[in-house]
Amino acid sequence: MTGIGTDIVEVDRIASKIQKGQGFRELVFSPAEIAYCEKQADAYQSYAARFAAKEAFLKALGTGWGGSGMQFNEIEIRNNEAGKPEIHLSGNAAGRLEGRQVLVSLSHVKTMAMATVVIL
Repeated sequence: MTGIGTDIVEVDRIASKIQKGQGFRELVFSPAEIAYCEKQADAYQSYAARFAAKEAFLKALGTGWGGSGMQFNEIEIRNNEAGKPEIHLSGNAAGRLEGRQVLVSLSHVKTMAMATVVIL
């Protein structure tokens, strides 16, 4: 195992940042993530879970956001055909995981969202 990371976030905190309308959503989330979240019954829970997954991924890398050289929207959480979340990287983040498997698990309730990432 290369790394493990976990993060928990308050849904209201992410909702508040998105509702301010100052570009937070576009800075943090890819267009595909935005489209996915907006289709959900509670979009903010989905946004919060994805935000937590990005933070957990950076913790698993051992860099944190500041030392990663990545933008948050380059770390994309997509669901595969079976609905399982997967991490896809683009831009400066692409190529960081060559030869490694990444596992991600998301969970959310009305007020909290969490994610765990394991890099093998």
